[in-house]
Formats: sequence, structure tokens, C-alpha cells
Amino acid sequence: MSETQVAISQDFFTAFAQIPRGKQKKVNEFVSKFRTNPRSPGINYEKINDAASAQYRSVRIDQEYRGIIYKPEKGNVYLMLWVDKHDDAYDWARRHHCEINPQTGSLQLYEVQHIETPAVPETTPQVETAVPTKPLLSLRDREYLRLGVPEQRLDTVKALTTRDQLEAMEASLPVEAFEALTFLAEGLPVEEVMEEYAVPDAPRVDTEDLGAALQRSQSQRRFHVVEDERELQAMLNAPLEQWRVFLHPSQRKLVERDWNGPVRVLGGAGTGKTVVAMHRARWLVRNVLGKDERLLLTTFTRNLATDIQANLRKICSSEELKQIEVTNIDAWVHRFLKRENLPVRISYPGQEAYDGIWQRALNLADASLDLPETFYSEEWQRVVLPQRVNTQVDYLRARRVGRGVPLSRKQRAQIWPVFEEMRLQLHQKGLVTSEDAVFMVLDLLEQGKVARPYRAAVIDEAQDFGMEALKLTRALVPEAKNDLMIVGDGHQRIYGRKASLSQCDINIRGRGRKLRINYRTTEQIRRFATAVLEGVDVDDLDDGNDPTTGYRSLLDGQIPVLKGFDSDLDEAEWVAGEIQNLLSGEGMQPRDICVVGRTASRIKKVEEVLKLRNLETAFVNRDAADDSDVASIRLANMHRVKGLEFRVVFMVGIQKGVVPLEFAISGTEDPVEKRARDLNERALLHVAGTRAVSGLYVSWVGTPSPLLSVSS
Repeated sequence: MSETQVAISQDFFTAFAQIPRGKQKKVNEFVSKFRTNPRSPGINYEKINDAASAQYRSVRIDQEYRGIIYKPEKGNVYLMLWVDKHDDAYDWARRHHCEINPQTGSLQLYEVQHIETPAVPETTPQVETAVPTKPLLSLRDREYLRLGVPEQRLDTVKALTTRDQLEAMEASLPVEAFEALTFLAEGLPVEEVMEEYAVPDAPRVDTEDLGAALQRSQSQRRFHVVEDERELQAMLNAPLEQWRVFLHPSQRKLVERDWNGPVRVLGGAGTGKTVVAMHRARWLVRNVLGKDERLLLTTFTRNLATDIQANLRKICSSEELKQIEVTNIDAWVHRFLKRENLPVRISYPGQEAYDGIWQRALNLADASLDLPETFYSEEWQRVVLPQRVNTQVDYLRARRVGRGVPLSRKQRAQIWPVFEEMRLQLHQKGLVTSEDAVFMVLDLLEQGKVARPYRAAVIDEAQDFGMEALKLTRALVPEAKNDLMIVGDGHQRIYGRKASLSQCDINIRGRGRKLRINYRTTEQIRRFATAVLEGVDVDDLDDGNDPTTGYRSLLDGQIPVLKGFDSDLDEAEWVAGEIQNLLSGEGMQPRDICVVGRTASRIKKVEEVLKLRNLETAFVNRDAADDSDVASIRLANMHRVKGLEFRVVFMVGIQKGVVPLEFAISGTEDPVEKRARDLNERALLHVAGTRAVSGLYVSWVGTPSPLLSVSS
């Protein structure tokens, strides 16, 4: 390799983000100069005599700050590893070792402080404690090495007997090795972990060839070769938005693979599903789509589509963006019908016209059946609309899987007049439901009256799509290699819709994958939020089950704070006081904090108290991306924070009658529907909690939510 390359580590950007803004300019100028020519005579490399790696050099940023560089003895690849004040930078260089693993060929960075082989703790005469003596893990040496465990760590790893001992070794193991060992300790099958993390046996690795090492996916999760000045400045301007360039190998496999058909990607909150969706869209544009072909990136809600569009601008060129259409599915259907000059208007529940027609249709309900009004509403939403039931004959044949009230043919015939009247009056007024609007589009596609407009599609938050919307997305894209990516998580289903991919003509057989690493929240917050869903069966979007086990957060922190109050005012005063304490600390900004309630009304008192204390607030708008430049404390309901993240989240009003929302749960007498609604409420609490990166505060007035007794 003749061309000089500079790779910057993920840790460098993390350190850069901690430097005061006034000093960042100097670092920025140096990095730009260094990337252009690391051999410039103006760069003074100083050897660090007691550094953990012989190739480490210190470079002067200014009088106060130093950078740590890996300067190769041969070759043209330089690594920027760290930046800090002089003494702190040198201390980092003494504690961290960087090398090419001779077994895996990946570039590894980890702490090298002396580690004792875990000792078995002594028991006192007064208390007899069962001490584990069986090894925590039981792999062959060769398997440990293939997972990236450094040879000098083998004896220590093999001596582990508890998960706590493994946790204590986290910093002293390469990240890929620690992840693999953690999943093994949590009980994941050895074959599954080896398939995901182990490197196949290969010819002898050149431990001095940094260029070859940087081509490996395990290296690319920690190091990035910056291609041009524009990319460098974008990364330095947002050093914490590392998702733009640093992908986990499991994510990169999904993004860059040449799939033979539709692929489904599952993953818990914070595992980077949307990041995968966006990078996949960009990869398809660059590697699969022709110059005049287009890609659809769709999601369920308008605000999520807006957020995705804003983030795509950070990783795609203007030319690439022209080939990607980002929209929520309802908006797409609305625009299509308007473009085709179809004389209908989409009407939704909650609108005056829709609700008026529904009430008139209910007047035809047969009193002898003794069915509540909620039954008719649920039957309409769960059976009639998704299956496009237009006649009594259709209804007699319709599948009612998942409905809690069995019906005879005679009862169905008695029920049908209500739905018939609803359909008749909608038609007379030129209105259609959103589901029927989708079916109208499907008719035109199947009849060949309109062309399929996309080469490929990526669906985000697929768990909230109904059957008709999934069928539409399938119909918009011709069946081919790399045609569909479906990303979702049934544990975050907050809108009550549910569908099976196979029943929507989307065949993912052999192409189902799962993301397991949580990048957003601390392990403590993840466990708290996940506990809300324990013991609840959740589907995998294709008639299978998706357990909550097998996930791991890369971050460690404090356990969530739970606190109850006697009045709304007491709760609001406490929240405001805690926020003021946070803002008085170093580095915390108002935009880093969000106050979340089950509904917007639950946070009104907090808003009032914050304003009395001269703290600016801003509601997260339903129709616009959250603008990080707005320096205000965010306020939002649980539905709106979907897809967002904040350093600290305050969940307020988490009390009995509010979470779960009594109206939502009590609005049905169908036991199956009650379970579904309970799951939706749990999912909302789970989603809200997992928006927090490092701090989660949960408060209530009076009796706490029964869901908290599950999670605490």
C-alpha cells in the first residue's frame, strides 16, 4: 500500500466530545492537518517510554493538550487513538494496548493493567456461603482465541466462576471478546455465538499489516478511515453521533449482504435497528439500484419518517437522497390516491364524520345478542377491515383468530348489518378507511394499471404495520434479490396492530436475524425497562415467539430512581429540583433532558413549575424532527418519544389508573383484547424507559402503577 491512510478510533471521538468547545477548534485543526499528511515536518512525534504499546507517540495539540498516535514501524497507516490533557493522555497510553490479534487479524484496543486470576472468596465461620467452583465457561482454547480473547488472557478467562468476575474484566478484554463471553455466560447456544463472533481459521496473520486489519468488520466497529475533509468535519461537528460510521459487525453483515430475498431484522430498544435500516438504504442505492431506480424507506408514523429523513441527510449525499423516498405509509397512500385522481377521502376514527357514521351504524345492533359497543368496534378493526370484508358472505368466511368471543354463523349474520351500514354510509359520503384506501392501491397494482415504482423497500418499525400495509409494501417492489428489509420489535408495538409476514406474501424463511447489543441505554435501565415485559409472550412478526433474553448493553450506570408523592405539585417540584441539579453539573444541557408522561396532560404541572424556575421547555412536535439546536428541556407523551433518545428521562405520573391507562384497558370486555391492550400499555412504558441513555427517574402520585411492582 503506497497511499498514506489515517484511521481514527471511536474512543478518539468520545474523548474529543469531552473537551471544552474552546479547545476543540485546536484539535479540529490538528486532526485536519494530520489526516492530510501525518509525515509533515511540522508534526513532532514524542516517544512515550512506558507506554503499553511501543508504537505509541504523543503529538502536541497546544500547550495543554496532547494526542496519542499509533505510528507504525513500517507501512503507511497511522491511527489516532486518544486526545486529552498532557498527563491524562500519557496515563491513557500507559493503560491501553493496541495490537493486531494474531488469531483473528482484527485491530484490538483494551486495558492492560495487571489482572489476578479470580480468587475464590473465603467464607467466614458464621456464614456458610455456596461458592461456585465450576468454570463459568467451558470452551477449548482454540475457541476462545477465535472469539478474540488475547492469548495472555486465556488463563484468567478459564478461571472465571461467576458472571460478576467476568463483568470485572470488561475493560481488560477486547470488546468483541467480552460480548461473546457475556452471551455465552447468559446461556446463548455456543453454536450461535461462534457463528456471530468467531473468525474462521485463516492463513497466518501479519500482525504489522494495519491496512489489512482495518478491512475486517471487527476492526471497523472501532476504527474508521476518513475519506475526505467533508466527512471528517461532519464527524468532528457531531462526535457523539458515532452511528454514522461505526457499525457493529452484526449490523454491517445485515447492511452489506447480498440477500436472496426479504430479510427480517429483530432487535430490542437501542440495538440500532433504525441505524441498520438507514445504512441499508444507502448501501442499496450505492450497490444495487440503477441510476433511475428508487427506494422506499417507510415507517408507521409521520414523526418517525421526519426523524429518519433528517438523519439520512447526515450520511447520504444529495444525489443519493434523490433516490430514497422517506414517508410514513398513510401519507404515501394519500399522495398516491390524489395523484391518480381517485374521488375519495381517507377518514380516520376520531374525526367527526367517521365517528358520526359509526354511531348511526351502531343503531342497527341486534339487542338480542347482548354484545357491548366495544365488541363491534374491535370486530370492525380486527376482522372486517384487515380482511377487506365487504359482504355478509365475506364475513361468514372471515378468519377470527385472536378474537375472544366465539360466534356462530347465525350470530355473524345478525351482526353484519352494523358493518354493512358503516360501509354504505362511508361510500355515500365519498369516504374510505385507511385500510380500504390501501386495498384500492393494491387493486390498481394487481391490475397493472400503475407500475411498481420502486426497486427495493426498507420498512422500519414494522411491528406497528397492519396486514394491508405490509401487503402493499410487498406489492410496490418486484420480487428479486435485495428487495425488502423489514425491521421491527414486537416488544415495542404501541399501536395495537399486528400481522404475520408470511400471511402478507413476504417470505423470510432462512433470512431472519436478530440484533442483541444495546448501544443506547445502561444495562441497569435496560433491565428495568425489560422487566415490564417479563412473562409476556411477544411475537417475532412471523408467527413465532421473540423472547426478551439474550440482550446486552455496552454501558454501565446507576439504577433508575423511583419515587412516590402525595400530590402533582410535590412531584413537579421534585422533578424541577432534580433537573436543576443536573443542569448545574458539568456537561449537561437542557436539550439532554426529556420529561415524559403517558399523555400530554400528565406533564402540565411539571411544565408550569419549570417555567416558574425560568427553565425553558419545548414540546416534541408530532410533525417535525426534534431539533437538537433548540436549547430547551423536552416535554413529550410516550407515543412521541418513540425513536428518540436523551441523556436523562423523567417519567412522571406513572401511577395506578394512568399506567396502564384505565380508559384504554377498561374500554373492552373481550379477554383477548384486554390482554392485547395490556401488552400495548407495557410496551409504551418499555419504550419510554429505553429512551434514557444514562439516567432514568420514575415518579408517581398516590398508588404506583402495578407495572412498576413488576419492574422494580
